[in-house]
Amino acid sequence: MGVSAEESTDGGAARSGAAGGGRGAGEPAAAGIAHRVPDLGALELLLAVARLGSLGRAARELGITQPAASSRIRSMERQLGVALVDRSPRGSRLTDAGALVTDWARRVVEAAEAFDAGAQALRDRRDSRLRVAASMTIAEYLLPGWLIALRGQRPDTAVSLLAGNSTAVAERLLTGEADLGFVEGLSVPAGLDSAVIAHDRLIVVTAPGHPWARRRAPLEGPELAATPLILREEGSGTRQVLDAALGGLARPLIELSSTTAVKAAAVSGAGPAVLSELALGEELSTHRLVSVPLCGVELRRALRAVWPTGHRPTGPARDLLSLTRGV
Repeated sequence: MGVSAEESTDGGAARSGAAGGGRGAGEPAAAGIAHRVPDLGALELLLAVARLGSLGRAARELGITQPAASSRIRSMERQLGVALVDRSPRGSRLTDAGALVTDWARRVVEAAEAFDAGAQALRDRRDSRLRVAASMTIAEYLLPGWLIALRGQRPDTAVSLLAGNSTAVAERLLTGEADLGFVEGLSVPAGLDSAVIAHDRLIVVTAPGHPWARRRAPLEGPELAATPLILREEGSGTRQVLDAALGGLARPLIELSSTTAVKAAAVSGAGPAVLSELALGEELSTHRLVSVPLCGVELRRALRAVWPTGHRPTGPARDLLSLTRGV
């Protein structure tokens, strides 16, 4: 009469301990399951041998040499401790143990195929959309070109752009609302990794009718710091760089939430502003704004791609990051 696993626990454990050198209950096995179970390639080979009745034909189907196939079968037999295949001039035949192992192998391979299909579905879902968060200057003057290039590579990826200041970009990445971000500030926000993609220069500008547009001597840092300016809101990369370079700023003349709005206010003659060189090409070339020379102050900043620490961009985010390297 057979004995169930529950009924044989005590005696079975004692016999197992004696045979296995006395490993006690609760002690870890000598090696993980990956070391005790043949790999998928070996199991696929065994299934091919069972289906084709020939080790040589199985090797050809899997794109390996017959000696390599023989070596893999022998290695699997040593690993399992049983003979799996009888070889003869007429072909290869599974042993009784081999037939049983083949049934198990089929289930393992089917489970692996299901795992692979599920992983591919996850990749397809990931690749179907890309959420980008970017600070305003990059969002307005650099990202459109990158996204057009990305569409050429990934026409089926839907891209959404969330524009805001550098602080907002960091928050969206850390809360999982964005896959990749771009910021302009002095440093990398906490919790993010980064790569410098370009450098930018800030320029003091005014409308042609402003007294600074006619001055002969360059503007110096203390005078700029003491002058009420048209500024971006707190948290913007532009304002962070300017504040740090000047050691503080006067109370803003006007505080606005986008580069375009700051430019429009400066063009209207409302007052001087400090803006990215990237944003000023048209206004300077048409003389709607005038660049005011500045001495003794360096207003350069790094433009960075950012992502959550330890989560390097993949899929469309990785492709977009690669496109920025030409800036």
